[in-house]
This record gives sequence, structure tokens and C-alpha cells, in this order.
Amino acid sequence: MNRILAINTLIEWVPVEGDATQRLERVLWTDNAGEQVVVVSVSDAVSLPLPVWKRGSELEAAIAGGQAFRRKIDPFAQLAMPDPDFLQKHKDRMERAWEIIRDLVAVEPGIYLEEERGPLIRKAAERFKVTPKEVYRQLKRFWRGGKIKHALLPAYKNCGGPGKNRLIKESRSDQPKRGRPRKILQLDPEYVGVNVDEELHKIFRISTDLYYNTKEGNPLRRAYDLMIGKHFNLGYRNEGGVSVPVLPPASQLPSFQQFRYWHLKERDLAHSIVSRRGEKRYLLKSRPILGNSTQMAFGPGSIFQIDATIGDVYLVSTLNRNWIIGRPVIYFVVDVFSRMVAGIYVGLEGPSWVGAMMALANATTDKVPFCSEYDVEIDSEAWPCRYLPEMILGDRGELLGLDSDSLADSLDIRVANCPPYRADWKGIVEQMFRRANLKSIHWLPGAVRKRERGDPDHRLDATLDLRQFTKIIILTVIKYNLHHRVEEYPLDRDMIADDVPKIPVNLWEWGIGNRGGHLREKSLETIRLNLMPTGSATVTPKGIRFQGVYYTTARALREQWYVRARSEGTWTVPVSYDPRSMEVIYLRASDSSSFDPCTLLPDEERFNGVMLEEVLDFFALNKLKSQQHEGRRLQSDAALRAQVAAIKAEAAKMKEESGPQKQSNNQRLKGIRDNRAEEKKLNRRDEAFDLRAERHCGTPGTLLPLAKGETSVKASSSAKRKDFLDILKADGEEEQP
Repeated sequence: MNRILAINTLIEWVPVEGDATQRLERVLWTDNAGEQVVVVSVSDAVSLPLPVWKRGSELEAAIAGGQAFRRKIDPFAQLAMPDPDFLQKHKDRMERAWEIIRDLVAVEPGIYLEEERGPLIRKAAERFKVTPKEVYRQLKRFWRGGKIKHALLPAYKNCGGPGKNRLIKESRSDQPKRGRPRKILQLDPEYVGVNVDEELHKIFRISTDLYYNTKEGNPLRRAYDLMIGKHFNLGYRNEGGVSVPVLPPASQLPSFQQFRYWHLKERDLAHSIVSRRGEKRYLLKSRPILGNSTQMAFGPGSIFQIDATIGDVYLVSTLNRNWIIGRPVIYFVVDVFSRMVAGIYVGLEGPSWVGAMMALANATTDKVPFCSEYDVEIDSEAWPCRYLPEMILGDRGELLGLDSDSLADSLDIRVANCPPYRADWKGIVEQMFRRANLKSIHWLPGAVRKRERGDPDHRLDATLDLRQFTKIIILTVIKYNLHHRVEEYPLDRDMIADDVPKIPVNLWEWGIGNRGGHLREKSLETIRLNLMPTGSATVTPKGIRFQGVYYTTARALREQWYVRARSEGTWTVPVSYDPRSMEVIYLRASDSSSFDPCTLLPDEERFNGVMLEEVLDFFALNKLKSQQHEGRRLQSDAALRAQVAAIKAEAAKMKEESGPQKQSNNQRLKGIRDNRAEEKKLNRRDEAFDLRAERHCGTPGTLLPLAKGETSVKASSSAKRKDFLDILKADGEEEQP
């Protein structure tokens, strides 16, 4: 390794991520072999650190590896030729400081060793009647300023008057300036500029990574300015408490044109875009396009691409043409091999699994009856898609949840998802949205348009309802399938030999005849069952509970599920459901090929035709109301406990006041029957109805004693009943005329 470290070499370390602190070191001493090196930090103007020892090979390796570089401009270069007036004014202070440290700085490398430096400094302090701290300060200033006597001058760069140029020009080498002469030389012959050598070139590369290839997205001019301010300054000047870099004359700095030339010549464009915009945007918008997704599909049905978008048009309600219902959701399912649109969905669901479910179901539907529902008459050859594919490619939305698992588990369809921000992976279906906009949607009333100030609101132009808009999409798809020429379609040799037109329906027909075997066919009920979301219901003694709602089915009654659940405990069963209506759910068989419909129990008919979201909202609201009532319940429970405690205390007090117990425990237990009989007689007298309010001067409904002349409440039961009958008899006689 060539020797690149010398006395006063400045080494600037490249900032690490998360720490933008500038680290600039000066070489003070090196041994003959260059292995032992003493450096001092010159970037810390406050603490003035002491020198440290480092290994020369490690420093050279850091410079070679790009972790550091040799700085071309010394921030203390102005100390070599200070202002004459300032030098004359402060010369005595400089000489005094130099006298203190002159003998010390000559002791190299001993002065850099801590065990030798301390005694030398204490001896100098005693000799010149100063503190050791003052000796240390002057030594540090001498080392930091480049080991020259003028480094001991006061920091005059912060004290100069405005408009006075106290900078010096760096001595030029004999090598002439390379490149085209600058036009400014006609006005300023001294404005020659600098040559870009290897060290300056390294600074350009490092500055590009530090200030250009970053998430901030700095323009190249700002990156250049940051490089000049950080790595070519002569130091810093205090202006209003702010450290402002002091730059040398522009003629001593590399120009922006030089920086841009080397940047454009050596830049790694891919690395630069990834650093500035991120890998996702690079892959989406800047990566090379060397392949074609058609190569992945061997024949019709190999791969379907599915995607959704919000239609750029506003619609009105079928119930009231003055009601604007917003923009529809459009799903397209496209066969990759033939580019034919296999299925569509136009509605208000999603983008969600429900919308994707409807689009996939439409892809497996015979299009003749489907189109006839919208008054579009076609034959089966015009839109022959009514099958399932081998694989479906979507984005990280609808096909990423558990609902899509049934595609693989029950319908034997592989599901693939594009990475985030990689819509280009399903560019075929993406192009369908663009084509539908250009051919139809953009020209409809209520279409979304860019508005200028003062333009009418395009939403108020809404005229079409959902059914009419669906018909337009159907017509657009049929025209595309039958007549659109896919110019960019990569025909293989077999297709070229058969002269296959690049039209979706022709590519489909050729693929069916020559590349068949990829399409799948199942009954419509099986497909819909397995496209619907799945869940787990619980068999309970009260019925089959799903999302808090109870259902029943003939199979459960026939196999006595509810009896088993009450005697043996509950268990779960798999079900499919349509979240748009919770009126019925479907009990799936173990082979997922058959099902039993489960209907609502009579007590649950309030949920007829209700959506899943409404059911969940209902139970969530009930739960919130229970939580709201919790404070009231706690208060009432606390009041009840206090009242019961008061009654218990009163009863205990009464028992205590009744005197000591004279009977044994055995006698007390044997007397329960008699005591109960006596208490019952007393209780009957108090509970008996007496409606003779006027006779007894009581209020209506007041319970009054019925016994006349009764002397003891302990009369026998037969005597009590006789008295009661006598009273009734006497009352009857009095009422006779």
C-alpha cells in the first residue's frame, strides 16, 4: 500500500447513518514505517480533544474502502497568512504562548504519550507561572491549527469587519488547468479553477451517496452545495449564534459542471433510483421490462388475472333518479393466454371479497342468459368463457384473506398475489380499466373530469343507473373480445404457422383446440358455495349459533343434534354464508360438494334479509348498552348489599335483645314444626284480604284483623277456622233485610 499519510494530512470520516456529525482529524506524527500514527480531532472547537494513537494501516484501509477520505482544503489554511494589521496587534500574545510550548512540541513522540506529557506540562506551568490548563489549551490550539506558530493567534476569523476579505489563495501547482478554458477568464484571469484528481473524485462519489442518493430527494445542485459547505469550508464563523461555514474563493473550488460531469459519467442509475424513491417504486416504474406475462400461461384457463377499480362515473338510484349514489365498483377477470375478459362484476360491493366472489362466479357463468338479463342478445361463441382456471393472480387484497382458501381447498385453484406496489405483474387486467375508460366511461354523463375554477360539478350530470351502466360495460367487453387486435401479443411459432389473428376470441378458440386441458368445470351451486365466505357455527341445545344468530336445519333435527348438545356438550361445524343476507347459511358436507341450508329459528326472524354488518352492529350495540348499564348495576348491587346488611344487623340486635336462650339446641331443633305452624297462623291473619274498607275505616285494600274478641294468637287451627266461619255467618245475617 502506498504511503498516503503525512504530517498535517487531514482525514475526513464519512458520516454513519443516523449521525451526521462531522469528524475531521489531523495527522500530527507518524513513525518511519507509517504504522504508528498520532492524530487529533479538529472538528470539535469547544472541548479541543487531546491527540490519540492509531494504526496507520487501519487509516489507509478506511481511506481505500471509502469510510474516510483525504480532505483537500485545510479549514485552518488562513492561519498561514493572517491579516498584517491583526498579526501586529496580537503578535505579543502569540509569542508569549509560543514561548510556553516551544520546548514541549519539540519532544516528539513523547509529548503525545500521556505518562510523559503530564510531567512536562507541570514543569512548564511552574516555569512560566501559568496553570497546567493554560499550557494544555495552547498545545491543543497549536496541534489543531496545523503545528504552526500562527495557530496561537486569537480566533480572528470571528472578529474581522464586514467586507474585508481575509482569505488566502491556495498556491497552485505547475500543472495547467485541464478542460475547456472558462469564459470568465476574459474578465478575471485568476479564475482558473481546479483539476479533478483522484482525491477530489473520491469526495464527489462520497458526496453523491451522502446528499443525492437519499430519501430526501435532493436535486443535484443542492447536493453540490451541501458538499461544498461540508467538505470544502475553511472553518466556521459565528453569526448571531449560528456557525456559518467560511468558503474559499470559487476559483479554488470544483465547479458544479465538474461535479455533474463525474456524477453522470459514473452514476449507477438503478441504485440511485432505489436510494431516492425506494425499491417498490423502482420495480413498478423504472425496472427493465424483459419478459411478458403471456409466457406464464400455456393455454386458456392457465391463469386468470382479477382486479377491481372505482369507476370514473357517478350513477343515480333506480328508486329515484334524483338520488346520486356515487361511483360503482368494476371487477374484471381476464384470461392471460387469450386476453379475453372471462368475467365482470359491476356493483356497489367492495373492492372486497364479496365483489371478487361475484366476478369469479360470473367467470363461470354461461354468458348468454347473463347478457339477456340486460337485454343484450348474443350467441355462445361471442363470449364462450364459463369455466374455472388453474390459477388466479390478484393483488394483496381480496385474495389474501381466509375466504380465498376455499379456492385452493375445494375448487383446486391456485391463488397467487402480487407484491406490494407491483400492479405491473397483472398489467393485462390493468389495461382493461384504461381501455374501458377511453372507449366508454369517459364519455358518459357524470364522468369524472378535471375541473377548473368555475366549472360545473360533474357529479350533478349523473344520469345512468347501475343496470344501465352494467349494460354499457357488457357491450364494451363484447366489442373488445370480438374485435380488439392485441398488437403487443407475442405469437409463438405454432400460432404464426396457423396465422392466428391477435383477437381475444380467436386466441381463445385456437388455445382450446391446441392448448386445452387447463379449464375446470363444476356445477354453479358448488362454485357459489365454495366462493362464499366460510366460518364456524356452534351446535348448541338452542340451535346452530352463527355470529350470535340461531338457525336450524332438517338434518340437525333428524340426527338429534340439539339433544346431543345438551347431554354431551357443544361442537362446531363448517358453514358458508353470503354476508349480504343472513337469512340463510349453508352447512357444508365434509367433501364440500353438498350442503344443507340452515334457516332462522322463529325467534330470530327479526334478522330476515339483514346484512352481516348489521347483525354485528346489533350485537355490538347491545354490548355497549350493557357496558353503559354496568355502572347502574354496580350501584344497585351496592345499595342492595347495604340494605341487606342493615336488616341483618337489625335482626341480630333484636335477637340479642330477646334475652338469653333457655332451650338447648336439641330442643330448638325439635320445635321447628310447631313454631312454623304458629308463625303460619299469624302470617295468614296478616295476609288475609278484607275489602270492607268503609266498615273498618281503612283505606281501600287495607288488611285488617278478622278475629273478634280474640284473646290469644296461639289458638288452635280448628278454633281459628271456627271463629272465621262465625264471622262470615254473622256478617251474612246482618246484611239480610
